[in-house]
Amino acid sequence: MKILQTFVLAALFVAQNAVAQTKQDILNQIEKVNDYWQSHNSAKCRGFWDNAAYFTGNQEVYNLTGKQAYLDYALQWANYNHWQGATQKDKSKWLYKTYGEGMDYVLFADWQICFQVYIDLYKLEHRAERLTRTLEVMCYEASTPDVDYWWWADALYMGMPIFSKLYTVTHDQKLLDKQYECFRWTDSLLFDKDEQLYYRDGKYVYPKVKTACNDGKSFWARGAGWVLAGLAKVLQDLPKDSKYRPFYLDRFKQLAAGVARCQQPEGYWTRSMLCPDDAPGYETSGTAFFTYGILWGVNNGILPAKQYKPTIDKAWKYLSETALQPDGSIGYVQPIGEKPDPTRTVNAQSQAPFGTGAWLLAACEYYKYIK
Repeated sequence: MKILQTFVLAALFVAQNAVAQTKQDILNQIEKVNDYWQSHNSAKCRGFWDNAAYFTGNQEVYNLTGKQAYLDYALQWANYNHWQGATQKDKSKWLYKTYGEGMDYVLFADWQICFQVYIDLYKLEHRAERLTRTLEVMCYEASTPDVDYWWWADALYMGMPIFSKLYTVTHDQKLLDKQYECFRWTDSLLFDKDEQLYYRDGKYVYPKVKTACNDGKSFWARGAGWVLAGLAKVLQDLPKDSKYRPFYLDRFKQLAAGVARCQQPEGYWTRSMLCPDDAPGYETSGTAFFTYGILWGVNNGILPAKQYKPTIDKAWKYLSETALQPDGSIGYVQPIGEKPDPTRTVNAQSQAPFGTGAWLLAACEYYKYIK
């Protein structure tokens, strides 16, 4: 019996150590993923949200590795877009209240996320042209009486972090005031206090949309993922003594708890967070943003490490073994959309810039997390 027990324990030890990853292993995976993306996709692409979300991930990889090729790729993209988002010059024509990809949607957060990257690049080299349009647009927005700029959950990643990030350069309190006012408006519209989750937008607030699971509430993983990741970015730049920090912290902790409860045993989150039957199967973008947010919270002493370790372990296992493909591509990313849509194919070949960017964000935090 003792011999058998010894054999079993030895086998378990070998198995555990066979899958254990070192920091170098993680770094190798990060570079493999980023190298794959950049070798298969031109940097000469628009500055809209889908591409810009990738570049927020690329920026973290550059910060971690210092690899010049990653910085050059970002600079090529920024120069291609002339350090702008939407390009309309006439402020009287600037729009945001509906979805739009035209050049007059200057105040629409999907055209503003590129500013996050421009600010980071400005911090590396203080060249005025890198910040001119960002300052023009965001300072104008901060000067308006409107607070309904972020009417959909995605905007809390695309637009909200810009204000606190830009504050680190300008130290203009009006930016933080505006950020908080707009977030409180969005929070009052989309946050469900019972489930501790955010709806994607007002169309989905219960009971307007119900799931197949007992006519329950519909929460979209990538939508809520944008929020958790966005809150992490805000907290990263917000002054520690800001009067607004307690509210952001409270929502971040609540959302992290709500998210952790919905995780599938295999480590991923289904597109419909409370009803896997609505859109079953793997999904990487929401999973990666959740993993990034939770890891950031643990790494920065905001979320308890012991409590969230099982969530992190399972999530990283999915991201590193299922989402990550042998060639370095990131699969199982739901295509562009706004809801848990079972009619859209999601498989190992389903790739997107925002999915790769989300994976890179999570991986960089995981690198910091492991010993």
